[in-house]
Amino acid sequence: MKPLSLSAPRATRLTQRAAAVAVALVVTGCANYSGISSDKQISTPDQYEATQSIPGQGGQWPKLDWANQFGDPQLPKLIDEALDDNPSIVQAQARLAKASSYIETSRSALYPKVNGSYSWTRELYSANALFPPPYGGTWFSENNVLASASWDLDLWGKNRARLNQAVSQEKAAEADMQQARVTLAASVARTYNQLALLYALRDVTQREIANRENVGRITNGRVTAGLDTNVERRTAEDNVATSQTNLSDLDGQIESVRYQLAALLGKGPDRGPQIANPVINPNVNVSLPNNVPVNLVSRRPDIVAARWQVEASTHNIKEAKAEFFPDINLAAGFGFDAFGWGRFLTNSSRQIQAEPAIHLPFDAGALRAQLKGRYADFEGDVANYNQMLTNAMNDVATNISSIRAVDKQMSDAQHALAAATSAHNLAVVRYKAGLSPQLQVLTADQNRLANEQTVTNLRMRRSDLQIALIRSLGGGFDATDSNLAIDGSGQKVSARTPAPEQATKQAAN
Repeated sequence: MKPLSLSAPRATRLTQRAAAVAVALVVTGCANYSGISSDKQISTPDQYEATQSIPGQGGQWPKLDWANQFGDPQLPKLIDEALDDNPSIVQAQARLAKASSYIETSRSALYPKVNGSYSWTRELYSANALFPPPYGGTWFSENNVLASASWDLDLWGKNRARLNQAVSQEKAAEADMQQARVTLAASVARTYNQLALLYALRDVTQREIANRENVGRITNGRVTAGLDTNVERRTAEDNVATSQTNLSDLDGQIESVRYQLAALLGKGPDRGPQIANPVINPNVNVSLPNNVPVNLVSRRPDIVAARWQVEASTHNIKEAKAEFFPDINLAAGFGFDAFGWGRFLTNSSRQIQAEPAIHLPFDAGALRAQLKGRYADFEGDVANYNQMLTNAMNDVATNISSIRAVDKQMSDAQHALAAATSAHNLAVVRYKAGLSPQLQVLTADQNRLANEQTVTNLRMRRSDLQIALIRSLGGGFDATDSNLAIDGSGQKVSARTPAPEQATKQAAN
């Protein structure tokens, strides 16, 4: 290759001519995106009526250590164990790391690229081919060294939009990781609460076995005295055996839930039996903070992730629009090329390259199709965000409504249990005194057992709903504290300033 030697003034003139051509092409327009737009925008909390369903109660937003309020020292430790190197969290972290790598790749496009190369070639030239003697039929060495640089001027912001899109994707991935942590912590707590419920029901069953064994002893005494028959004796024995069967069934369920907990902890099944019996306090009450709908957008990581995804789509649109304008790339190189070593680094062996390039986007059909696809992605992401916001508010309202319903049922159930217990005790006394038949005792026993199981289930059901409410309130996550909050223009919001949920219009224009 014959080196191209360009003087500095000539190279400057070429660059100026290239810029002039680019400007002329921009003015005349190679392709355009007229008629392609979107009127979709994200919803704001004030668009939804929720003051009656989600009333402010002056409460506090959940903290990251919310599990401590349930009074069981084992529960926070189990949650910490689950969050430590759990496969689901590691997967989310891997997605975050991959998104971060895209930022580095996109950022590199904003700066000039510099490369250097050196090659040494040893070649025997044919005596009967292109090169005559003394080259033909002789071994020669060729040395080539070249330093080059290129720069995409990015006059229309395509590379900057790609970088902003990568940053938004990283933020979305980080919020997704926080959502995985909140979900896992709540799953551990709710499964642990299920274990506590089974143990509470087991205690009820054990007391029932003791009560029925007592009735059996009374029956045996009455049979001996000739007041009852073997029918009553066998009935009492059957009731005891039935309760023992229920106890065995509960033991099997307890073992299964322990294995579920071990899986949530990311451990093998042998970890399950090592978990101590729960002592969780079912009387914990989570009061709603004021103005929940407005603040929910920064407290729920799934909503934050969806919002960053919308932001990423707006930058995708900007990148696609920049494709409609010419690209200008500047490239230059300097080095030496010579046969042998004697003249390798001499002035006559210099090689200089100047390669300004302009890419003209004449393929308007493909570019317009690409832009329409980006707008479709944008509208899908906006719809996903709006759906997330709707689901989040309904999630909170549903949990609040369920807690209210449980509280009403609990009051009635406790009165019913007190009455059934009194009736059962009286029936046992009368049966022992020979004043009532065994059937009356068995009926009272069934009523008392059913009411005690109902109260136990309601008490632990309320605890489960409290955990679900904590999860629906974000589980202690706060976007402003984690630097993930954005306003309508995509700018970061300080921790002291609430994030205004403005409509996302800039991408649609």
